[in-house]
Amino acid sequence: MIAEVIVDITSSEVDKVFDYIVPENLNIKVGTRVSVPFGKRYIEGFVVKLKESSKVSKERLKPISRALDDFQAINDEMLLLKDYMREKYHLRLADTLRLFIPAEMRTGRVKVKTKKQFRLNDDVNLEELFNSTRKSATAQREFLGLLKNGETYFLSDYEKYSAYIKKLSDMGILKIEDTEVYRAPKSLVVQPPKFKHTKEQERAIEAVKLDEKQTYLIFGVTGSGKTEVYMSLIERVLKEGKTAIMLVPEISLTPQIFSNFKSRFGDNVAILHSGLSSGERYDEWRRIHEGEARVVVGARSAIFAPVENLGIIIIDEEHDGSYSSETNPRYKTHDIALFRSKFNSCPLILGSATPSIESFYHAEKGEYKLLELPARVNNREMPKIQIVDMLNEIREGNTGIFSRALKYELEKCINEKRQAILFLNRRGFTSFFMCKECGYVAKCTDCDVTLVYHKAEDRLKCHYCGKRYKALTVCPNCKSSYIKQGAIGTQKVVEELEELFPNVKIYRMDNDTTQSKDAHQRILATFGNTKPSILVGTQMIAKGHDFPDVTLVGIIDADQSLYQSDYRSTERAFALLTQVSGRAGRSEAEGKVILQSYSPRHYVYKFASNYNYKAFYNKEINLREVTHFPPFSTILRVLVTSEKEEVAKDTVKDIYSKVCDVFSSHRSDFFYLDAMKSPISRIKNKTRFQILMRFTKSKEDDIIKEIYKICDEFKSSKASIFVEIDPQNLS
Repeated sequence: MIAEVIVDITSSEVDKVFDYIVPENLNIKVGTRVSVPFGKRYIEGFVVKLKESSKVSKERLKPISRALDDFQAINDEMLLLKDYMREKYHLRLADTLRLFIPAEMRTGRVKVKTKKQFRLNDDVNLEELFNSTRKSATAQREFLGLLKNGETYFLSDYEKYSAYIKKLSDMGILKIEDTEVYRAPKSLVVQPPKFKHTKEQERAIEAVKLDEKQTYLIFGVTGSGKTEVYMSLIERVLKEGKTAIMLVPEISLTPQIFSNFKSRFGDNVAILHSGLSSGERYDEWRRIHEGEARVVVGARSAIFAPVENLGIIIIDEEHDGSYSSETNPRYKTHDIALFRSKFNSCPLILGSATPSIESFYHAEKGEYKLLELPARVNNREMPKIQIVDMLNEIREGNTGIFSRALKYELEKCINEKRQAILFLNRRGFTSFFMCKECGYVAKCTDCDVTLVYHKAEDRLKCHYCGKRYKALTVCPNCKSSYIKQGAIGTQKVVEELEELFPNVKIYRMDNDTTQSKDAHQRILATFGNTKPSILVGTQMIAKGHDFPDVTLVGIIDADQSLYQSDYRSTERAFALLTQVSGRAGRSEAEGKVILQSYSPRHYVYKFASNYNYKAFYNKEINLREVTHFPPFSTILRVLVTSEKEEVAKDTVKDIYSKVCDVFSSHRSDFFYLDAMKSPISRIKNKTRFQILMRFTKSKEDDIIKEIYKICDEFKSSKASIFVEIDPQNLS
C-alpha cells in the first residue's frame, strides 16, 4: 500500500504530496498524522490518500516510520476543505492542514494529562475490612469509612492517607492506576434566566429550516435577544443528534458567551480560542474530536473544529473584521462556514445589529434569508444618544478630555450607584511624542509607525512589532525639551477619571491589560459585581457584553474610526458606535449615550443617533455602486515584503508588468489598477509594496487565477508575496 503524504513544512519547494510505503504492521488511515523520513531527518506529515501503486520507482520509495496518533486526526470533510482553501486562497498545503489541529499536537509540546486514582478491588468486602481494622487505628478506619465499592478516587485528594493507601495497594486491596483528566477552561457560574420568547424571536426560530444549506441573516438591534435565538436553534439541533459551532469575534466576548452556553448545555460545550493554555486547547480539541462535546464556542479558528454531523453554524457579530485572517494563512471565516454549511447540508446563521454592507446586500437580493428582531426583548427604548460638539466645548473654555455633558452624566450615574462604560479605541497614554521645535516624531526603527507612550511603564511602544523605547524628555534631533504629546489613549482616560472620582472603582480593558490568562474574564466579572464603577476600554468592550446596571456609555473620540483611508471607514464607524451604544440601558433603568465629536454633523452620526441602519445602508450602498466598490466589485491586493527595499521594489515592478497584461486582456472588467508603497511602508524591518486592483465580480475567478499564476513566477527566498481578496485592512 502507498500513502500520499503532505510533509509539515511551509515551503513552496515542498508544497506537494510525496509517496511513502505503508508498512504492513501499521494501521494507517487517510487523515492520520505520521512520522516520515525526509532528507536526513524525520518529520511530521499528513496522509491524504491511500493507493495501490506509485509512479515513483520502488527503490526510491521510503517507508512511513510510525503513526503519531491512534486515530484519524483530520477527517474527510477537512481534507476536502483543504483542497477548497488551496484553490480559493492559493495557500500551501501544509498551511491549510495546520489550521485543522492544535499547534501543541503538531509539535508534541503537550501530552495527555494523567492523575493517579485508586479504587477497591472487586473481591474486597469493605465491611469486613473495616471491622477487622483495630479500633485504635482511627485514621485508617476514618479512611475506610470514606470508601464505597465501585467508586474511584483521586490520590491527590487523600494525601494524608498516602502511606496507608500504599500499604493497601501492596496487599492487593486497593488498585492504583493512571487516568486521563481534561484541563477544562474556567467559566463564570451563571444562573440561566427564565424568559418567554418574544413573537419576533419565535418567528426567527421557526423560520430556520435545519435540514437546508440556507444562509440566514438575523438583523436584530442590540438587546433584541439574538443569543437566545442562537441557543434555541442549537437546542433543536442537539435533539436531532447533531452538533453546532457558534463563533464570536472577540476573545473578550467568549467567557460570557461560554458561561451562558455552559449553563444551558453543560458538558456538551467546548471552547476554542487563543486565550486558552496549551493544555486546555489540546484537551478541548480532543473532547470535540471524540464527540464528547457537541457544541463548540469560540473565535475565528473554531470554524475548523473537528465536529462530525454538523447541524448548524452561527457567526455572531458577523460584520466584524476579525473574521478575516490578515496573516498567513489568509482566509475568510464566512467562506469556510459556507463550505461547511454546504458539505453538511445545514444552515449558516449570520447575526448582527449592524450587518456588513455585503451581507445586507445579499439579503436584499434574496441570496440570504433576512430575519429581523426590531425591538429589545424587554420593550425598553434604545438609549438616547446625545451628540456633543467638542469644538464648541473648546470655544467655551473646556479643553479637557470630557465634555461638560459627559461629566454631569458620570456624576449622576455614580450617585445612583450605577455603572458606566467609556469607549476609546486607542490604547496607551498618548499616541505620539513630537518635538515642538524641529517637528521630530518618535518612530519605531523597525516599523514605519509612530510610537505610543505607555505611562505605567514609562516607555514608548510599537503596536506593530512590540519593540519598546525609553520615553523622551529631550528631542534626540535638536536637544529641545519642548515635547508635545499626541491624542489620548485609555491610560490617560483612566488617570483623569481617578482624579475626578477618587472613590470610584475604575477598570481598564484593552490589549495591555488582557495579556495574562483569564484576564478578560477577571476584569468583566469584577466590573460586573462592583457598583458604582466605570469600565474604560477599546473595541473589545463594544460588542456582546450584557451588564444590567450600565446606564451610561461615553464615546470619547467618535471621529477616530471615521477618517481612515479605507472605503469601509464609515461602515466601521457606524457599526462601532451602534454596538457600544447598545451596552447601555439593557435592563429596567434607562440608558444614555454621550457621543463626543469634532464633526457632529457628519451623516454617520445622524443615522447612528437614531439607530437607523437601513437609512445608513441605503446611502452607503448607493455610494459603493457609483464608485465600483464591493459588493459591486472585487478588490485584490498583491503585497510584497522583503528585508531589502530594492528586492521588494523590483519584485513588485516585475509582477505589476505582468498584471498590466491581464489588465489589457480584461480592460472592460477593470475599474482600477496601480502599484505603490504600502501606507505603512515598513513592519518588523520588512519593506512593503503593494499592487491594488478592482474588477467586476463576473470575471473574478478568471482574473484571480491569472494573478496567482503570475505571483508564482516570482516566488523567491528573498521576498514574500501574498495575495489578498477583499482585504479588511489596506494599510
